[in-house]
Amino acid sequence: MFLHIDIDSFFASAERTVDPTLKGIPMAVGSRSNLEIFNKKRTNIRLINDNSGAFVTPVFYSDKKQTFDSYFVDKIDGREKIRGIITTSSYEARAFGVKTAMPISQALQLCPHMVVVPSNYPLYHKLSHRIHNFMMAHMPKVEQYSIDEFFTDVSGWIKDEDCYLFAEEIKQKMIDEFDIPVSIGISRSKWIAKLATESAKPFGIYEVKDIDSYIEDIPIKAFPGIGKGFQERLGKYYIKTLGDVKRSKTLFYSWNKPGKQLYNRVTGIDNEQIEDRGDRKSIGISRTFDAINDSDEIKRRVMIMARHIVYMVMAIEVNPTTYYLKINYEYGIKRKKSETVNRIFSEQLFKRVLIEMYDEIKVADGGAIKISVNLSNFTSQQQKTLSLIDIDDDMSDNKLSREIHKLRERFGLDIVKSGNEI
Repeated sequence: MFLHIDIDSFFASAERTVDPTLKGIPMAVGSRSNLEIFNKKRTNIRLINDNSGAFVTPVFYSDKKQTFDSYFVDKIDGREKIRGIITTSSYEARAFGVKTAMPISQALQLCPHMVVVPSNYPLYHKLSHRIHNFMMAHMPKVEQYSIDEFFTDVSGWIKDEDCYLFAEEIKQKMIDEFDIPVSIGISRSKWIAKLATESAKPFGIYEVKDIDSYIEDIPIKAFPGIGKGFQERLGKYYIKTLGDVKRSKTLFYSWNKPGKQLYNRVTGIDNEQIEDRGDRKSIGISRTFDAINDSDEIKRRVMIMARHIVYMVMAIEVNPTTYYLKINYEYGIKRKKSETVNRIFSEQLFKRVLIEMYDEIKVADGGAIKISVNLSNFTSQQQKTLSLIDIDDDMSDNKLSREIHKLRERFGLDIVKSGNEI
């Protein structure tokens, strides 16, 4: 049997563990695009990456304490404007219509007395890491699916008829140990267990014993992996519920592997097991901001984002060979380019290639509103797999990058900058 354990309103619940006055009231955690990394003054930005693997995104942060006014309020021409969106809201706030991704200004119109606190990702990462370790100590097989979701398979360890009681024990231990509420779904199918958690919320347990009857009337949008595009596609076949999916086996199987996989998951015959989600396959960072027309400023921001990615590369000791740059401009204009560079990675090489890519894709008169930089295709640094032409220079540059990384680990990511970041 599988258990899917989901922390209720995780960010909000985490904030309540350090500030009990937030309990029982409408409150939310908000965030906005972190543009602090672009400051020309030192901000002592650091990286938190306690959760290794692909399921949790690393976070850059500074030690500076944020308040609602300092984080969310911008003063423009003597007027105050509230920026940012709701990341997570408590159930008390949801009762007023507050939803995830809603602008904070709109949410406060719906619930004026709601308390909104700035996001504190180091707190969430550290708490998630502790919870993961707790589960590993209490269950034989655990998969961390996201920062606030976990799968466990207790087959052969807990009798099927005792799974509900075991889930109750885990739920209570989470309260006792972390003061964190969780909801738990139970099923013989991994993905039905995840679906069952939605039926368990908030702070409940739901066990699915008869999958066919359980899924019959559930809308297709409720199932993980069925996005808006696929919902529209299924709508053309008059498939609106998971029960409709079960009656459409021939159709789904005609869509080859993706269709078969989805059908098997929905009907609970997938036989998928707990996964070791493994190491990170790519490293990326993106930032959204008000339109910038100055090409030199856009390039400066690309270089700053590159420095942050370099820090992650050095921290996890990989050698990426595919570089990716995307610039979003106003009015829906997008420019992107990727390039595979089979060489030993270094900050100097990465930034040089990025500048060349930017010069190729930049829009002369457009206002940039978002920059995305990504690295992937990690390989070993064995000389036989990489270019030998520049091997001596590359090894020297890589050594320099590693030495600079040591300084940044000790004094912050912005202790050393390249000239094109100033």
